[in-house]
Amino acid sequence: MQGAQVKSDKKMALDYVEVGGDTEDLSQVTAKIPEGVTAQMLYRDIIHIAWPSLLELTLTQLTSMADLMMVGQLGPWAITAVGLSTQPKFLMQTVFMAMNVGATAMVARYKGAGEQEKANNIMRQALLMTFVFSLISSIVGFFFAKPLVAFMGGQDDVMALTGGTVYLQIQMIGLVSFALTSTITATLRGVGNSRTAMIYNMIANVVNVILNYVLIYGHFGAPRLEVAGASLATIIGQFVAMVIAFAAVIGGRFYLTLHIRDGFMPDFDAIRKIVKIGVPAMIEQLTMRAGMIIYAKTVASLGTISFATHQICMNIQALSFMTGQAFGVSATSLMGQSLGKKRPDMAQAYCTRTRRIGMCVAFVLTFIFLFFGRFIVACYSGDPDVIATGARILMFVAFVQPFQSSQFILSGALRGAGDTKSIAKIIFVTVLLVRPGLAMLLIHLFHWGLEGAWVALVSDQLLRTALVWKRYKSGKWKAIRV
Repeated sequence: MQGAQVKSDKKMALDYVEVGGDTEDLSQVTAKIPEGVTAQMLYRDIIHIAWPSLLELTLTQLTSMADLMMVGQLGPWAITAVGLSTQPKFLMQTVFMAMNVGATAMVARYKGAGEQEKANNIMRQALLMTFVFSLISSIVGFFFAKPLVAFMGGQDDVMALTGGTVYLQIQMIGLVSFALTSTITATLRGVGNSRTAMIYNMIANVVNVILNYVLIYGHFGAPRLEVAGASLATIIGQFVAMVIAFAAVIGGRFYLTLHIRDGFMPDFDAIRKIVKIGVPAMIEQLTMRAGMIIYAKTVASLGTISFATHQICMNIQALSFMTGQAFGVSATSLMGQSLGKKRPDMAQAYCTRTRRIGMCVAFVLTFIFLFFGRFIVACYSGDPDVIATGARILMFVAFVQPFQSSQFILSGALRGAGDTKSIAKIIFVTVLLVRPGLAMLLIHLFHWGLEGAWVALVSDQLLRTALVWKRYKSGKWKAIRV
């Protein structure tokens, strides 16, 4: 197994500090840099993990944006069809994505503790769980696609054969391959290896965009499949990513190595540890999905054009998520590894500097959305009403950037510590209660239209940021045992 560890990574700042003790007074732990470690070393570790994740996530979201831009040429009904399929698709992904949170945290802990075999076992158990959960979800999602899209508010044009129903069914066919890839990605990020995931996801994105051009419009002799073609292109790209991901971990070149000979028999102790962190994350995700579905249905009541505009702006905002999520990956991995080495002081030092970098990027995004919003929306649609309304909505997106970035990073840090229960409670209050409740109030009672929906979204983000910050500052994450 030594060969697998050779490429484990360059030395991190964490490697230069001693293993901590169990008797340390956690109330005295601060973000002060330990002796032998410099701020430059900390920033290097953060960026080393974050930049591949940022590139990967950004390109993935750009691919999603390209999907929607290409589909948007078919008309607002097509954008709405894809948009109404999004929340049911995310709902079907809830269980295995939540378990991935537990797998990331446990792998990071074992990496910090220097227990490579246990980290590898967590990856095997996580893949076993993912396969079972995703197979069940794909079957349920496929056969209930039509009522799910109808429940989201799909009208006749959206429910047409080439609309939301077929789009969601095709997504469900590819769910297992997407799920297994996401688990490998989650465990690789746990040990700080975000570069491998970047490579296979970039390849998948290229395949997706090329096939979009071929299958949506029927080029090069292919049939014109429109919305269904966009969905098919996506799952083919995901399958390519899965093949490359498995080849990477089976090859034995990295710290995490999948040995088929070790089998996939359940290890209930390892599964229990994943589930202990994953179940609160699952509750968080289910709560978030429920809140987002109620919110989306409320916006859909404004009509096809308004919902299409909303979906465009949500798609653009999702691009801004990528910076927070990428640095959140750093925070999760470095938090878990630091606590695995019993060094909460290093965890806090890493988090402080991760937030600083994230904030700088957030202000750049604020500038872009403020001054180039109209041009960005025009890439999706030529409808003057959509462009004008979308440009106004992007003002909300610009305002929320610094808060959103801090929230993603600190949430990632808390998840890396195994503190998923607090995040679940915060999501319950903000996404399930505040956002949809305020949206219904502002849209139906005050008649603020689409702007009212986005006032609700900003209110959710501000409150969520404040609550996550309060939890992090409490320091209770330092004493969590997994």
